[in-house]
Amino acid sequence: MNIDSFATGPMWAGFIVFVLAMLALDLFVLGGNKAHRVSVKEAGSWVAAWVAMAFAFAGLLWWHLDANVGREMADRKALEFITGYLIEQSLSVDNMFVFVMIFSYFAVPPELQRRVLLYGVLGAIVMRAGMILAGVWLVREFAWILYVFGAFLIVTGIKMLVFAEQKPDLERNPLLRWLRGHMRITPALHGEKFFVRIDGVRWATPMFLVLMMIEASDLVFAVDSIPAIFAVTTDPFIVFTSNIFAIMGLRALYFLLADMAERFHLLKYGLALVLVFIGGKMLVAPWFHMPVQWSLAIVGAVILASVLLSLKFSARKLDRRTT
Repeated sequence: MNIDSFATGPMWAGFIVFVLAMLALDLFVLGGNKAHRVSVKEAGSWVAAWVAMAFAFAGLLWWHLDANVGREMADRKALEFITGYLIEQSLSVDNMFVFVMIFSYFAVPPELQRRVLLYGVLGAIVMRAGMILAGVWLVREFAWILYVFGAFLIVTGIKMLVFAEQKPDLERNPLLRWLRGHMRITPALHGEKFFVRIDGVRWATPMFLVLMMIEASDLVFAVDSIPAIFAVTTDPFIVFTSNIFAIMGLRALYFLLADMAERFHLLKYGLALVLVFIGGKMLVAPWFHMPVQWSLAIVGAVILASVLLSLKFSARKLDRRTT
């Protein structure tokens, strides 16, 4: 299977420099390393900015390929990026619901959530990069692994459908229980600090447990989302860039939608259907090749329908409560 990428070394370097520059801007210029309550207006502005940057990147990608390779390649790669970005962004929304649950469980106030999410993004980027490299190597060496990915996505999607209404019990989480059993944990938060010294003894704070739970959830969701994008493209550059753009915008999306998470209760069903669809697409690929634009249209329609139905039923419940 040919999974060579059109991307050159300077293109890879340029994108990595862009990501590092945006992280540095957030940390040192916009105060991402300081306690700050993110308003809905601020979060909405950043969501719009990240979506605009993603589509601007797709436009630049199309322009570069159209000028240097040809219109057909430009159209295909730009469409692959947009489809991959939509899939990754949609699946990352499910991760947002987990973030809400983790912050609620540890009673982390909104002004202390920004920094820990930034570190979560950094960890997610490193994990995604490693998993993408591993996935690319597996696909190159064992082409049949795509069918394993497809079957895995179908099983995962079905499990999401079956357990959509079941909320995880963090008290029984194996990672959390292990950390509590092997570390000194302070009973209360100490601002944004992950570790403190009390009488000369180093203690971890509950905020460190929050960070570990967020990183673990990022890892679990990466296991779902990375195989999904291989149904769209096996080009490492497209896989990597679409993943990173989705991750970079996740924090702003969380602050925008966190207070409205319950209103999107049907979105989990939509995401589960997306996983089943993508998995099925991978399994039938030898007999039926679905154009990328079809995949984009179907995924977009499922997500849009689940969001609109969620808002509709939420409005009905609100009307019943007020009458």
